[in-house]
Formats: sequence, structure tokens, C-alpha cells
Amino acid sequence: MSIMNMSRKAYCARLLKNFVCPQTATRSRHLALFKRLLEPPYEAIMIEKILLADSGTGNTEAMMKVLMEIPLIQRATVTVLHVVPPQVSAEGMTAKWEAGGRTLATAISTLNLDPSHVTAMLREGDPKDVVVKVADEINADLIVMGSRGLQGLKAILDNSVSQYVFQLSSRPMLLVKDDLYSIRPVKRALVALDKSDSAKEGLKLAINLLRDVSGSELVLVHSVSNLKARPFDETEPDPNQDPVLVAAAKEAKQYGIGYKLVAPEGKAGRRICQLAEDMNVDLLILGSPDRRPSIAKGMPDLDRLLGESLSDYVRVYAPCPVLLTRMAA
Repeated sequence: MSIMNMSRKAYCARLLKNFVCPQTATRSRHLALFKRLLEPPYEAIMIEKILLADSGTGNTEAMMKVLMEIPLIQRATVTVLHVVPPQVSAEGMTAKWEAGGRTLATAISTLNLDPSHVTAMLREGDPKDVVVKVADEINADLIVMGSRGLQGLKAILDNSVSQYVFQLSSRPMLLVKDDLYSIRPVKRALVALDKSDSAKEGLKLAINLLRDVSGSELVLVHSVSNLKARPFDETEPDPNQDPVLVAAAKEAKQYGIGYKLVAPEGKAGRRICQLAEDMNVDLLILGSPDRRPSIAKGMPDLDRLLGESLSDYVRVYAPCPVLLTRMAA
């Protein structure tokens, strides 16, 4: 069979079989490279369109600047959205639009993005509805927005924009609490894993984000989605024997990403947030499946409303930005 007619796998297999190198160390490196070529390519996740909901306060602009240091993000186009509430008078409307324009101009200047990759958008309406609508309009791969860290009913009663978008949008969201002391470059990410598709999507996203970041590390934790469950109801006490963590570690290792496996102790949400604090995690990634049937998509998720879901707890109490991967259950 000629080389032209050989598959990639067959060609690499022939090279691997016939490869000879007098230097043991060099040979080992090359053998590892050939074996990696034989592996099926990892499923890439593309983040090409980002919606940055900018209220003019909080840490979202600092988060966006940090994101742009990640190779996966650098080619993305960014829509910077500011929403002004409806006004009862022409004078009031004019004043709000002028103030909104200044907020957008400041954000664009602060972000210092490539002009060909950024769009400024000023809209009037209820911020909650506008963010969801614009995300659908531009087909955003990621929504970045601030959060006051309000929980459950308090978030609903206080008209929390992030809580509303979190419940009603099916798109990945990066929530950045307003009271975070600092936003650090993303090198260490904690990924909360279970057997759900949304958690697997979170691992894929974590690997794609960190695979080209020098010195990156994943902290892998097998979590349970129901806060009332005991930690070992669904997980193994020894993280090195946990099939979910072992499989995740194998994927991280394949792309040269360092990792740590951590056993769950105590309540899942509290444990994850404490680990993020103790290990100086820069980003927490968590799968957040939507359990509601299609007919109820416009209604609140009761578990999240009452703070009983893992994602709601982590969203409120995490000491770092939280990236929620979304996928219908």
C-alpha cells in the first residue's frame, strides 16, 4: 500500500513500528507523540461569539480582559451590551441613553479589544429580557455577566438579572460576582463532575480552555447535584478509584494538563466552594442541566428558586468566577 493511500492511523502505526532512535529520551518523546497521533482527536469546543452584559459596575470587564488571554477565546467576537430601562419622559430617556453611551464607550476603551472583533450595543427595556433576547439574536456561545450573589427567593424578589438569565437561558454562562476581591488569569480551574452530559460538556470546555495555557491545572471533583444527598451516595471515597474522576484524569493527561483528584467530603456545594478557596482556584466550571420540560421553559426551576440545586449554591457562594455549562437534561 502506498503512503498516499494509507489512513492517518495506518501511517502512524507504520512509523511507530519502524521508528529507531539511539537516544532513549528522544525516542520516548517521539513515541509519545506518535501514540498521541493514534488517539482520536479530542472534540473541540469553539467559543466564537461572546455576549458581555455590562452594567457599568462590578467585575465583568476585568473578567473579559482575563478571558482574552486564553488562546481559545482570542479569536472570538465580543458584543458589549448595555441596557437602559424604559423612561416615562423624553428628557429622562435622553439622559439614560447618553449615560448608557458613556458606559459603553468606557467599556470598549477599558477592554482595548480589536475593533474588528467588538460590537457595542445599547438597548432599551427590562435588562433580564433583553440579555436573553440578544443572546439568542447573536447566537452567543457564552454569556458573561455580573452577579450580586443573591440566593433563591431573595434573588427573585430583588429582581436579580443574573438569576433570571441563569434560569431561562440555555446558553453557557460565566457569572462574576460583584464582590470578588480580584480576578486572576485562568490557570487553575476546578471542574465539578458527575455522570450528566452537562458535566461532560464542562470537562470538554475546561480542557479546551486550558490545553494551550502554560502551567495550567485542573482540580477534578466528583459531585452530586442534590445538596441533600450524602457525598458517597453516588461517589467513591477514594478519588483514585472513582471511575468518573479516573476517566476525566485520562482526558486531561492526554493533553498535557496537570490535574488533582479530590474526594468529596460533606455537602457537595459547601465542599466545592471550600476547595476553590483553599486551592486558589481561578475558575469554577460546573454542569447545570435544565430539568424542566419544554412547556415549562418560561417558568422558574423550583430547585434553583429554593436554592436546593448544586449550581445555585455554587453560583452564590463560590469565591471565584463560575462558568455554567448548559445542556438540556
